[in-house]
Amino acid sequence: MNIASKYVLGMRVDATSYEDASRRVARWAHDGRSAYVCVATVHMTMEAFDSLAFQRVVNGADLITPDGRPLVWALRSLGVRDATQVRGTDLTTHVVERAAREGIPIGLYGGTPDLLETFVRILERRYPGVLVVCRIAPPFRPLTPEEDEAVTKEILSSGARILLVGIGCPKQERWMETHKGRIPAVMLGVGAAFDFHTGRVRQAPAWMQVAGLEWLFRLLMDPKRLWKRYAKHNPRFVVLFLLELLGLLQFGRKQGG
Repeated sequence: MNIASKYVLGMRVDATSYEDASRRVARWAHDGRSAYVCVATVHMTMEAFDSLAFQRVVNGADLITPDGRPLVWALRSLGVRDATQVRGTDLTTHVVERAAREGIPIGLYGGTPDLLETFVRILERRYPGVLVVCRIAPPFRPLTPEEDEAVTKEILSSGARILLVGIGCPKQERWMETHKGRIPAVMLGVGAAFDFHTGRVRQAPAWMQVAGLEWLFRLLMDPKRLWKRYAKHNPRFVVLFLLELLGLLQFGRKQGG
């Protein structure tokens, strides 16, 4: 099934939905396909804009969902009138529910051991029959080649066919791209989904998500860590996309991978 895609500042964004995305992930998992899914935000868009190498990583994904509300607006302004938001946190819910229903084994990569243990308990309570076959909490530093090989072997031996990767952008996207072809699973870069689902981090109210103010809520919750990111990326995104939309600047496929 074809999907409408547009390029926003050189980064591809796919006009998918929760139903479509979770169905694709399940189908690829059943087929034993090695694939990866990016959930795109303004942060990711600007990281890709600033780095051609990272832009190629993102554009090489099998699916790129519009996680950030501004990307939904961008898709609509570019002609995809029925574009909808597909947030990583909610996509996690849809994918796990489908995996439990269809008997697809899943794995978790990211967070801490305690966080993953809590998350698994929540999943098992919400989705009876869910098969969580591996949980890996990597160190908060680059892995050595030996450690990476051991992690890869652990995932392979577990039989996971869907792997939720929560180590943050842009680290998780680079990790997934590096492991495509090495791990026969569909890898989803879900960012802070583990923290959101376990209640470690509060989610923005629904009205703020719809209004495109989720970034503001997160900033208020964690200003020390996030203020530089939003101060750097958000104003530039607005200005650059408006220039692109007006045809005054072009970024398009020429910067893509």
